[in-house]
Amino acid sequence: MPVFPFCRAVRTARKRRYAWWLAPALACLLPVQSAFAQQADPSAPGADAASIRSWLLTHNFELRAQQAETEAARAQVTVAGSLPNPVAGMALQGISPRHPSLFPANVGSTTYQLRQPLPLWGKRALARGIAEQNAVATDANRNATALSLLAQAEAAYVRYWHAGQALALLDDQLVLLRKVEEIAGVRYALGMAPQQDAIRAQVETSRVQGLRIVLDDGGKEATILLNLLLSRRPDATLQVPAGPPLLPVASPTLGAALAKLEQGAHPALQAAQAQVQAAQDSLRLRQRERWPDISVGIGAMQRGNRIDGYELMLEVELPLQRRALHARERAARALQDAAQARAEAAQTSLDGALGVAWTQWRSAQRQRQLLETTRIPQDEANFNSALASYQVGEVDFNALLDALTQWQDARLAQLDAQRDELLGAASVRALEGDTP
Repeated sequence: MPVFPFCRAVRTARKRRYAWWLAPALACLLPVQSAFAQQADPSAPGADAASIRSWLLTHNFELRAQQAETEAARAQVTVAGSLPNPVAGMALQGISPRHPSLFPANVGSTTYQLRQPLPLWGKRALARGIAEQNAVATDANRNATALSLLAQAEAAYVRYWHAGQALALLDDQLVLLRKVEEIAGVRYALGMAPQQDAIRAQVETSRVQGLRIVLDDGGKEATILLNLLLSRRPDATLQVPAGPPLLPVASPTLGAALAKLEQGAHPALQAAQAQVQAAQDSLRLRQRERWPDISVGIGAMQRGNRIDGYELMLEVELPLQRRALHARERAARALQDAAQARAEAAQTSLDGALGVAWTQWRSAQRQRQLLETTRIPQDEANFNSALASYQVGEVDFNALLDALTQWQDARLAQLDAQRDELLGAASVRALEGDTP
């Protein structure tokens, strides 16, 4: 009979010892480290969002191609406003059928002519204006492409950063779960807990490991996509993010952002308006084709070895193909209507996309704030309470493990909400239209 009280006292002492050893192990989480901590070239991008933007604007192949197209379109402005090339001619007259010769001195007379076509009625100015508007549209389309690529790169960088942070949180959770499993095994060996406690810890560990595999694959996919957007090798290394990406939104409210968009701040709208202006000038040019152009010229007549006389020429184009003129005008008017409709469609599409992106950004922001200020503190307090109760044997192992899981899930949910907020901010920034 005296043996049993002694054994009970020993088990109680061991229980308190392991409970107090478990407390600091569960209460102190490891610092969050990036899951992609690897050696990278110091000049490689990835330390912050600014390095991603700078690298993309400098190295992206598509932007470089569109920049070359913009320069080509600007060069066309000079071509469109230039006079047509002059035409030089020579006519040999009085060639002898018995002794034919092509030398000017051996024929009856030789006429030298130089003619210059002259477009009138402001046609050259209209052609130059069309080329200028096309160049503006090409440059604006390049800026719109840059905004789109920047949004994609920022989104990929957010996912790259998020994957590293999420993996670090899961690694922390795995460390704690292994310690919990170890304590459960010791308690089971001492007869202080059922074997189910250790098995439950192992099941939870397996679940977290499976989630870690998914997040790891997602981080690798984000890295590959980011490298492709930056025109780098898919397996090129990136710098470890120094902190959360900084993606500030310029407009304070959705109304201010929409007003900014309606003022034509987005380069896609600028390109559409330039196309409308070019279509209007094209219609004016087609209408002025009803009026004739002229050509002026000079000539010299040679007889033998001397110049015998000079001549002046004036030619007038006769725009008699009225059906063709009217058809070209109808085509130009239809293209003007199409350009105007595309501009209005672009405005409507950007307005709608901005509204959706703004709503998603603000929703994720409120969700993150709620998790930070309410759920995480509540789940942390619940875990601390469960830990204190577990130390004195007032709650079972399942209650402690559930409290720990809820706390860690809340931290992951907060990180996911921060990711969604940053993704929404990247979309809003691209739709606001600030040219990089």
